[in-house]
Amino acid sequence: MAEASKSEAPRARARPRARPRAGTPKREDPADDPTPRTGLLIDWGGVLTTNLFASFHAYCLREQIDPQALAGRFRRDPAFRELLIALEEGRLTEPEFEGSFAQLLGVAPEGLIDGLFAGVEPDGAMIEAVRRAREAGVRTALVSNSWGTHRYPEELLGIFDGVVISGLEGIRKPAPRMYELGAQRAGIAAAACVYVDDLPFNLTPAQEMGMATVHHTDPATTIPELERLLGIPLGEDASDPP
Repeated sequence: MAEASKSEAPRARARPRARPRAGTPKREDPADDPTPRTGLLIDWGGVLTTNLFASFHAYCLREQIDPQALAGRFRRDPAFRELLIALEEGRLTEPEFEGSFAQLLGVAPEGLIDGLFAGVEPDGAMIEAVRRAREAGVRTALVSNSWGTHRYPEELLGIFDGVVISGLEGIRKPAPRMYELGAQRAGIAAAACVYVDDLPFNLTPAQEMGMATVHHTDPATTIPELERLLGIPLGEDASDPP
């Protein structure tokens, strides 16, 4: 009976497809603009360093914590999220964060952040690409969510025209103001910039400001994309004679 009723029901008329209005501009991806960009805003952890999550994973194994359970709590547990946000915005000191976070993890608080970051090293290829971009006249800025404001090597901050660190600003990405400050301190319009981050949701505000964006996963793909967007060579052979 159910099948008979279904076959006897009048067939719904398909709605005609809506046609775009004449003169309505198509929204373009900023990264498709062939004009070379002249500003580079870039994240620190996970972009100019090795993978943060690999280091966090190693810490969990050393402390006999299930890495997947920890990742799940970061996504779903408001207490975990609020602690991290407060640290990144500078509302908690490192010892305050470590004391509260250690209780949630069931580990000792001393050296907790250092332990999480023990496997993180500067990424030489990416740092050199930024240095070469700046030497070629590209304006540069670091735009970073911090796990403590002293964790940035002083000798490397010199490759940036501007620096925006969340713990010093009292805001964190993806707040649009972080990207606005990055462009301002680099001394260039936002629409002339490329922004690079390892977290996709941090790219959206930059795109909405007209920046071209690069989701960083590996220098082997990021550097060629930056060369395309900036219109200059940045790789290992950039300084080789023709």
